[in-house]
Amino acid sequence: MIRSLASICTRVIAIALLLSLPAQAAEAQREPLIVFAAASLTDVLQQVGPLYTRQSNVPVKFSFAASSALARQIESGARADAFLSADQDWMNYLQERKLIKADTRTDLLGNRLVLIAPKDSKVTLKLDRGAPLLKALGANGRLSTGDPDSVPVGKYAKTALGNLDLWSAIEPRLVRADNVRVALMYVARGEAPLGIVYATDAAVEPQVRVVDVFPESSHEPITYPVAATTTASPATDSFLKFLSSDPARAIFTKAGFEKPTAEPRRTRAHE
Repeated sequence: MIRSLASICTRVIAIALLLSLPAQAAEAQREPLIVFAAASLTDVLQQVGPLYTRQSNVPVKFSFAASSALARQIESGARADAFLSADQDWMNYLQERKLIKADTRTDLLGNRLVLIAPKDSKVTLKLDRGAPLLKALGANGRLSTGDPDSVPVGKYAKTALGNLDLWSAIEPRLVRADNVRVALMYVARGEAPLGIVYATDAAVEPQVRVVDVFPESSHEPITYPVAATTTASPATDSFLKFLSSDPARAIFTKAGFEKPTAEPRRTRAHE
């Protein structure tokens, strides 16, 4: 009788193990969501991602770089489920090429543009029309920001400097970084006496300080649109919804991100 019961128990355990194998295999084979995101979102999304995974049991992997570089990678066929851009232009670029699902596109966040210096710098400057920015750089100093030809922070910087009548003097002194975090690094290391980055980037780097905030009227609103790609997995919709949830919003707000501006501000074109 005892042997019979032991045999039955062994069989039950074996059957249970066999039944659990498909579920275990499915879990092991579950592919993570691949999210391409602007470099300025690095810190916050590395906090948001694990929260989403704990809620959904869906892993997330992020690829951070300049929005321009990420958009071109998607255009070239790189696998991505969602794209978070630091400006509208690069999201428009993908939408025009039918590489995102337009009905999933939404403006997620806003930010501010700031002038920074190394934390020990004594530079003081008020950013208004004709401000002595060139003098603040010194005889050989250069200003670090993203490449204005492609990187969103550099494009915002070019517009702002142009509207303040500063672009023509500063352009030859630019350090054209690949993305905003590289521009931040140059200033943090003291390799550039001044830089233009987003307020949220300055907030996470203890080796820099904000000299001044650019007037909101000097550039278009800094907005971060997000959308699913046309090849996105079904789980992407739940991730996009989670980005607007209270737990995610709390992380964004704590980091200094703002709600996106509803209407674009008017700016005059610079030469």
